[in-house]
Amino acid sequence: MKNTITEEKKWTILETEYLIRRPWLTARRDVAQLPDGRINNEYYVLEYPDWVNIIAITEDGDFVLERQYRHALGNTCYELPCGVIEAGETPLQAAQRELLEETGYAGGTWQEWMVLSPNPATCTNMAHSFLATGVRKVAGQSLDATEDIDVYLKPASFVRELLENNQILQALMAAPLWKYFYDNKG
Repeated sequence: MKNTITEEKKWTILETEYLIRRPWLTARRDVAQLPDGRINNEYYVLEYPDWVNIIAITEDGDFVLERQYRHALGNTCYELPCGVIEAGETPLQAAQRELLEETGYAGGTWQEWMVLSPNPATCTNMAHSFLATGVRKVAGQSLDATEDIDVYLKPASFVRELLENNQILQALMAAPLWKYFYDNKG
């Protein structure tokens, strides 16, 4: 299919003011001119680094899932291994690093699965999803100081049931998982 994503009707940024610049949150206010000449005086944009998430499937066919508390929602949820692409890393390198650090799993066959925008209206980053098949446990977890992640191996039927019952709340994880089950008719 021909790429249908274009810069048609692109806005012209007339002014930018940074409201906060922190490692995990950068917010700016733009004054933008629309193609028809109208001015939007308050358009807020969140700048984030690109993210990765991984559908990791072991040599035995189990999915490597995580459960961790998500403070903004106040819930502990099942999720895919995920994280931020660090400076100098490719998305694949970041995905392989995050899987190893968070779960202790590595190896296997890797392919880029899909790339999504968390919210193209307000966020600058992209989320790169990977499918890693045939991974195996090679180490213990190596978590960041604020991470508290439990790792679970679950069959495809369990993951599919989580999706069908709205138990995967992170949209950027649900989308690649739904694609996986669609492509694998499972």
